[in-house]
Amino acid sequence: MKIIFLSNKDLASNYALNMLLPEVSKNNDVHLWLSAKVGNSTRLPKQLESLKFFEQDLFNKLLNPLISTSKKKSPYKAFIEFSQYLSSNIREVNKINSPEIIDELKKLSPDLIVSIRFGGILKDKAISIPKLGVINLHSGILPKYKGVMATFWALKNNETEIGTTLHTIDDGSIDTGHIIKISKINTNANKSYLWHVLELYKQGSLDILQAIKAFSMEEPLMSKPQSANNSYFTFPTEKECLDFEQSGLKLVDEQEYLEFIQLNYL
Repeated sequence: MKIIFLSNKDLASNYALNMLLPEVSKNNDVHLWLSAKVGNSTRLPKQLESLKFFEQDLFNKLLNPLISTSKKKSPYKAFIEFSQYLSSNIREVNKINSPEIIDELKKLSPDLIVSIRFGGILKDKAISIPKLGVINLHSGILPKYKGVMATFWALKNNETEIGTTLHTIDDGSIDTGHIIKISKINTNANKSYLWHVLELYKQGSLDILQAIKAFSMEEPLMSKPQSANNSYFTFPTEKECLDFEQSGLKLVDEQEYLEFIQLNYL
């Protein structure tokens, strides 16, 4: 199959792609298009700016070059090292619905598009191109937690479980479509938001692999429509971030972050 992965230039996306690309590339023609950010917010609260620093700025500008030049045989690779798994160069795509990109999609003619943390909302023209459709891994349990930073809101709401939802993208609406698989983990009050997000992608990536295997074997992909729920979460405000911290939760724990990078990348 010809598969396009749509993802984002951040730590969690890189982690998920490291679990996916080596396996998927064994029997498929794989392409990777990356967005530069998720969402349209230009003025983030200072707490989210700090989160962005660890998720994107520090990882992309400092750690990626170190990972790619490290002599240690690390489990996971930097973005620039993914070329060994791909049939084309990595492409930065921030306007997925532009006429130029739609033309490129038509020329490439993918069988399947897989979206993980991609920064754009696909509209009908893009969705109609892949023969087998579009699937997305959402880091929240649908339909209860639609929207941005679903894990943040679940933790803030004192949920005992969080999860990922693998679902189809059938139209240009957000976090709708048929549910293929929901996978859950228990929350840990001693761990940060970012730790929880990274933990979610371990099983979420396996769910994607299972779906791709079913497509490749021409097996029916079992899915079900979402129940009616109009909840939708956006980026938290500074007050909501303060409330999150005052309840004893953290967005990022620097020691956790360092241990994660050392274990998986350096």
